[in-house]
Amino acid sequence: MSNFPNFTLHGYQVISELGRNREGGRITWLATHLDTKKQVVLKQFCFAQAGSDWSAYNAYEREIQVLQGLNHPGIPRYLGGFDTPDGFCLIQEYKNALSLANNRSFEPEEIKKIAIEALEILVYLQNRIPPVIHRDLKPENILVDDRLNVYLIDFGFARIGSQEVSGSSVFRGTPGFIPPEQLRQPTEASDLYGLGATLICLLTGIKSTAIQDLTDNDEPYLIQFQERVPKLSLRFIQWLEKMVQPKLKARFVHAESALEALKPLYVIRIPEAHFDRTVIEFTATRLGKKIAQTITVSNPIPETILEGRWEVVPHPSDPPHTPDNHTWISFEPANFAHNEVECQVLVDTGKLLADKSYKRQILLHTNCTPETYYFNLELQTAPLPIVKQKLPYSSLNTLLVISGIVGFLGGNLPAILEALSELVGEAIGPPIGPMVSSSAYLRDLIWGISFGFLIGSLSKPILKSVVKNVIWFVIGWFIIYSVIVPIFIGISNGYVTSIIVRVIVKSMVRDTVLTTGCLFGSMIAYLSKKTARSLSGKKISKVLIFWLMLLTAGLGISLGGFLATGWLNQFVILALAGTSLPLAIMLVYPTLKRHRLIAQYRKSEQHLIKP
Repeated sequence: MSNFPNFTLHGYQVISELGRNREGGRITWLATHLDTKKQVVLKQFCFAQAGSDWSAYNAYEREIQVLQGLNHPGIPRYLGGFDTPDGFCLIQEYKNALSLANNRSFEPEEIKKIAIEALEILVYLQNRIPPVIHRDLKPENILVDDRLNVYLIDFGFARIGSQEVSGSSVFRGTPGFIPPEQLRQPTEASDLYGLGATLICLLTGIKSTAIQDLTDNDEPYLIQFQERVPKLSLRFIQWLEKMVQPKLKARFVHAESALEALKPLYVIRIPEAHFDRTVIEFTATRLGKKIAQTITVSNPIPETILEGRWEVVPHPSDPPHTPDNHTWISFEPANFAHNEVECQVLVDTGKLLADKSYKRQILLHTNCTPETYYFNLELQTAPLPIVKQKLPYSSLNTLLVISGIVGFLGGNLPAILEALSELVGEAIGPPIGPMVSSSAYLRDLIWGISFGFLIGSLSKPILKSVVKNVIWFVIGWFIIYSVIVPIFIGISNGYVTSIIVRVIVKSMVRDTVLTTGCLFGSMIAYLSKKTARSLSGKKISKVLIFWLMLLTAGLGISLGGFLATGWLNQFVILALAGTSLPLAIMLVYPTLKRHRLIAQYRKSEQHLIKP
């Protein structure tokens, strides 16, 4: 026999019990209307059983009057009521939805949708005249169906304007969900505290009966939940903190302001990891070289911080290692917490075999989704035996010969210029002849070599192009310096024609010296560029190229000076020693270094890591 009450005389058949409040003398039943067959909710108030006096009935009458005036899809409609021997029954619309107190799981974005719909119900209640304050917002009094439709129930503790409505117990709310001011005078902000605490229960998985576990004795109204929701966005956490502020002035003023602040917020705001590459390729050019590649890691999501930690996946050929200490692969930085960081992947090839291909996988653990990213590391070690550097000896020898000729001429230059000076002076005669001096020719030769080297350096590395540029330079110089300038000077000073002609002749002799210097300078530049180009194709460093050319040219000039002056000139001997010894060392050093590296490799080969 069923223990359900018999309400058939009132046209209802009880199906099951939905809930019971023994202290308040209230039982909630699911029933069926006998005529329409629609399901309804019957709230039976048993004042006699609860030991209450019947004067409370008048207060519930006022509540019924308020419920009759409510018309919102989120509030079950009031359908009527009837008296019972020990109280009365209130009839409401039935919503096929479970309360948030049931063991259910929601995604953070779904919880935001629930919060928005609950706030919309509160906005409706608070905009009424007079406003309605629920005063008992908690998971048990909020229903949510499968489509995330939200319904607010149980207005037993509600306050309508300044007129209090009697509750079903002596308490006006549930501990853990009531703000401090509710014990004295609730406001429109009071319901926000209970809704915020309900949302915290959903987000943290805390049951409503254990909400006080998130508080302490010193501040029983301050709910500490931040550490339990690490993936929530900072702004959403701040919004929740404001909802449950114990101080009334620190909370939102009403539901409308809380709703406006919530709508644009992201609930989950986790960082994203973006990379400029997922395959890291290395190519070693020398044995034992430490090489590095850079991976740029960025996070474009605002209000988040990207955290990362690098790790090398264990490989059968590698010695045992810890996540932060690999044998030949390392990272800088190994851990980071930044939204824009350049991470260096460092590889020590000194512990690997020569001329082998290595492939490893590295991981980046992050606070993103997914939490782990995979990268492929590919390394080609330097070959063995080490390739011997083939120097262009023919080009260096040519440069040596040209430099030797220049040095020989430079050593005999004073005598040559003195003889030329006497011949030109005798040919020209006074008054121009005595003006000719060997120092002028020496200066012209130096200028010519400088100009020729400059022209040869700026020209294309083709001998024909270099010679053409030198010829044009000499022609231009001759016209300006040897013809136009002397005529202008002669006319302005009143010289006769014979004197002007002599000046032109003198200028032509000096131009011949200048032209010779230009040719020598351009040839040196041409050979230097040709040597540098041939050396650059041999994978020789630029520093070695420079010093080989410099020392070769210096040795040639020293040899030329030696042939011109003989052994007695101590400066020539020093020049020969200062150029020949370093040049010899630089030519022999690559071979010696090659043999040394091969010997070191052979000695340690058995201890090296295999691919």
